[in-house]
Amino acid sequence: MFHHEHRGDVPRIDPLTFGPQVCGVPAPDAGAGREWLVADGLGGWAAGTVSGLRTRPEHALLTVAEPELGPHVALASLDLTVTLHTGTKVPLYTHAWESGALDPSGHRLLEAFTLAGGLPRWRWRIGDVVIERELALRHGEPSLAVVHRVVSAPAPVGLSVAAMCTWRTAGGTRRADGPRLRIERVADGVLVEGAYRLAGPGWQPVGQWHLGARAGGQVEDLWLAGAFGRQAGPGETLEISAWAGRLADRPPAPPVVLAAARERAHRLVTAAKAEGYAGTLTLAADTFVIRVADRPVIADGYPWSGHPGSLAAYEGLFLDTGRAPEGRELLRAVAGRPAADDVHAPFWLVHAVDRHVTRTGDSDLARELAGPLGRVLRRSLNGAGPLVLDPADGLLALGGAPGVRGQLSGKLVEINALWVNALAALADLLAEGGRDGSGPRDRHARARESFRRRFPAPEGWLHDVVEGPAAAYPLGAGAQHDDPTLRPYQLFGWSLPHAPMRGGPATAVRAAGEALLTPLGLRTLAPSEYGYDGAGPEQGLVRPWLIGPYIDACAATGRPVDGLLDALAAHLAECGVGSIGEAAHGDAPHRPAGRPFDARAVAETLRAETRYSP
Repeated sequence: MFHHEHRGDVPRIDPLTFGPQVCGVPAPDAGAGREWLVADGLGGWAAGTVSGLRTRPEHALLTVAEPELGPHVALASLDLTVTLHTGTKVPLYTHAWESGALDPSGHRLLEAFTLAGGLPRWRWRIGDVVIERELALRHGEPSLAVVHRVVSAPAPVGLSVAAMCTWRTAGGTRRADGPRLRIERVADGVLVEGAYRLAGPGWQPVGQWHLGARAGGQVEDLWLAGAFGRQAGPGETLEISAWAGRLADRPPAPPVVLAAARERAHRLVTAAKAEGYAGTLTLAADTFVIRVADRPVIADGYPWSGHPGSLAAYEGLFLDTGRAPEGRELLRAVAGRPAADDVHAPFWLVHAVDRHVTRTGDSDLARELAGPLGRVLRRSLNGAGPLVLDPADGLLALGGAPGVRGQLSGKLVEINALWVNALAALADLLAEGGRDGSGPRDRHARARESFRRRFPAPEGWLHDVVEGPAAAYPLGAGAQHDDPTLRPYQLFGWSLPHAPMRGGPATAVRAAGEALLTPLGLRTLAPSEYGYDGAGPEQGLVRPWLIGPYIDACAATGRPVDGLLDALAAHLAECGVGSIGEAAHGDAPHRPAGRPFDARAVAETLRAETRYSP
């Protein structure tokens, strides 16, 4: 569905570039509203805005994954000042302050911002002086490399880069009147809090607090540890490294780290056989595949909370990016320790293993995991959790689990569609592994028939919940209530490989498209429904990741799918640059909401593009 340009066998990653009319405006709908992200493959990151203004407490050039403590912000910013040959000092950085002031206003001198191969680059122009900054994180290490380059200048200029430091939880704050920040002078730099180190040329220690720095809704104090500096002419650089972990081991020089990051991006796109926007999505997918305790984990989004993401993203992140061996490792680990706090997790796990085996032909994995997956499903229904198997129809009832669509109870349409799909998938996996799958197959047939009989609503689509408590529905009466509210979750009845409504009428899919589809995904509630406001999580907020199930449902019912991803392709230049966000408002212009980098949204867009592109 995306248009790709091919250049022989060499993959091309489209750069995303913004000019001064975006970069130079620190407004939410311009440079400060477009965010960039670089991940280190461990759960740490560098992130910020195109304009350079920090608008979230999680915006920093080095955030370190701390397995026991959660992600920690280390290096908040590197503030670049250029001294011209006339002696004039020109700051190229921007900070917001508690007073509401923006000072200085270096964003006004930004000529361009480019995200190329997943790496950000800024270019400032001061008359005939042009300065660039590039940065990268060393994959698999909590290590930042920054290169400042004089592109052009009539005479050498002075480059001074001030290191603004802290050490706090990613979403928190640190103030000068709190615990003292421990600083230790080391060769060509500084060691902060015994946790991370900075190094570069011309280090001059300073040591003072800058009070009242604002990052979005948070206010903090930043420690100016000192500044790096040198005189540089055209083509010359000032290079800075910051790293945590093995502090005594100096990382490679920043140009080496940048070159390695570009080469790795090329390998990822080559392995995925991706072109154009699909290549950009492949690099976005890479940010969500991290290693924790030396095993693969899905980061659910950025800023990352430290909690693993849903296996609903598995197929797009691993199978559509050429990472099946790494995915196999993940599935084997998760099958032994499935998430205990997510009622959907067992069903997405079975689905992920089924898709892996189907697409790779890995009979050994089917043989190894079919038994454990059966036990996972049984444990999820053992009465200790919120799910209960109704012996009358073979469907699942939910007892109001926290976090499940506002603590709903009853028989939810998506849980039962996933359950029907999981039973058939488990039967196939048992058969693939040479075992008897007749038990799950029989239960699948019964649950499928019950689903097809019980969920269709008179309105022409599926009930969102059947046998829910009447108290939850103002217009209900009696002990139980069937809720026909038009929501997108019914699409799983058609979209999954073993979905219960496959072969059934397409009226519900058409109704979902007419009422729920937006350029960026599907609303969680139709605008015509009671309670719609376009902003609440279940009151009409758009979830981009649901575009994948919608496209699958369209394909399964013979509806056209061409063009359904075009707006999401354009969205790669909005909000989270080079990626897709977690949510958007239901009403036009669909302003972003939630995290700007979302694993499921990227994975499902990439999966749909890979599966259905001509």
